[in-house]
Amino acid sequence: MSVKPDVKPARPWFSAGPTAKRAGYALGGLPSDLLGRGIRAPEVVERFAHGLRLTREVLEVPDSHVMLYTPGSDTGAVEAALWGMLGARPVQVVAYENFGLTWLADVKDHLGLEPEALTAPWGELPDLSRADWSRDVIFPWNGTTSGVRVPDADWIADDREGLAICDATSAAFAMPLPYDKLDVVTFSFQKALGGEAGIGVMVLSPRAVERLDTYRPDRPIPKLLRLTDGKGFDRALADGVAINTFSVLTIEDWIDALDWARDIGGLSELIRRTDANYAALAAWVEKTDWIDFLPERPEIRSTTSVCLKFADPRVTGLDEKGQKAFVTRFKALLEGEAAVFDMEPHRNAPPGLRLWCGCTVETADVVAATPWLEWAFETAANTVG
Repeated sequence: MSVKPDVKPARPWFSAGPTAKRAGYALGGLPSDLLGRGIRAPEVVERFAHGLRLTREVLEVPDSHVMLYTPGSDTGAVEAALWGMLGARPVQVVAYENFGLTWLADVKDHLGLEPEALTAPWGELPDLSRADWSRDVIFPWNGTTSGVRVPDADWIADDREGLAICDATSAAFAMPLPYDKLDVVTFSFQKALGGEAGIGVMVLSPRAVERLDTYRPDRPIPKLLRLTDGKGFDRALADGVAINTFSVLTIEDWIDALDWARDIGGLSELIRRTDANYAALAAWVEKTDWIDFLPERPEIRSTTSVCLKFADPRVTGLDEKGQKAFVTRFKALLEGEAAVFDMEPHRNAPPGLRLWCGCTVETADVVAATPWLEWAFETAANTVG
């Protein structure tokens, strides 16, 4: 059995959602004067609008694009786009991990459309040259559950006829997003900035707003997903008005995260911090023989939701049930020591490890976590069989 490390990460939170809070965060530091006020009170609406303005500033969203909140985190934001916009043109779905596959199933089974699917095995990307921009194309920028991201936006046509609908929930605030190439961008509070769950954000290009203004789907749209009023796109949503009752405390928590992000240097610093965390973990993976990246190609590896696979025959020789049991044992060892929390992969992903390396994680904690991963692996592997 390997020797237990002496030093633990100061902040041992590596969950891919909700992600770690910023260093120094304190719930008691959030303003509480608007708690208990009505969601339509002018002061509350202005606070929500302030959150959108800060989000735009930190993400460097162009003024040509509008922003709004949706219920249901990123899932609600994506679903609002699917239900409210699809059907005007043929549809293509790029599905290479759990959520892309979910959007594919929703478009086909619930909206009753006939999408073309571009799929790939876990750890790979589909052939993006097959993207058909006469269609509306739905895709994740970064596959949270597979550790795969698109390497760039070169495959997105500038003269596209359809909409580019991008699920960017584990890419926003961590990777550059080319808004001139994207018509719908969605994300949630709970990913890259460590906000609380339940609220999503949509960024809409002028082309996406035009779709909402001019297209009426031949289907009833649930109120929670409805982005239009009797005239087209509901412009009030872009002013901070909520579709339904949102948590004011969650908005204050989000504003706290945005203030921190702005004050430390904005988007470029958030990306730098993410890249530094990823580099620290990648350096350990490269020198460790029992673990490897799930995506084999470096250019498509996520820098936020880093997904790893086992490379030791003591584990790879087990069937899937045995490997999942090994991950459970691995996780229990780490969490029993309060050394690394929530390092397991998504339930539908291949057995392995997943560690969040976004900007709210400290690089020193990534470095401190790796000896604990080695200890947990050797301890668990020595009990196999």
